Amino acid sequence: MSFPKPILAAVAATFLALPALADNIMVMDPYARAASPSAKAGAAFMMLHNTSGADDVLIAARSDAAKRVELHTHVEVSDGVMKMTEIEGGIAIPAGTMYEMKRGADHVMLMGLTGPLEQGSDIEVTLVFENAGEVVVTIPVDNQRKPAADAHGGHDDHSTHSN
Repeated sequence: MSFPKPILAAVAATFLALPALADNIMVMDPYARAASPSAKAGAAFMMLHNTSGADDVLIAARSDAAKRVELHTHVEVSDGVMKMTEIEGGIAIPAGTMYEMKRGADHVMLMGLTGPLEQGSDIEVTLVFENAGEVVVTIPVDNQRKPAADAHGGHDDHSTHSN
């Protein structure tokens, strides 16, 4: 039995649109991006929903898409100048809450990319939670996506981040 290509494409699109879920952590609306095709670094963003009755902590991330993967945030160093830095101790996700990883704030930093983050492709990232364990997420690359209105303007260029 064979299925016409449009039906297979529709089934695949529906499957990829479903959120990742493991042990009460739901990952929604993930996307990754790089500042340019030749960028040495990129970032991934998403919504994390802790559907359990217990607090959890995102403690690490890893991916074959980069030599090094860290949880990062932006901090103000002086007079509105922002600097990216690794988050020590992880990101707390209280019970029953949603947590947004977004441009200009907390995100998954991909340093030393093993290949370009090309528009329309996917990367696989494993999120490691203190209680929920590992959640594997297939993340679409969307280099055309605009930052949210409340993200820090101009601070989403990860191409100059050192390894």
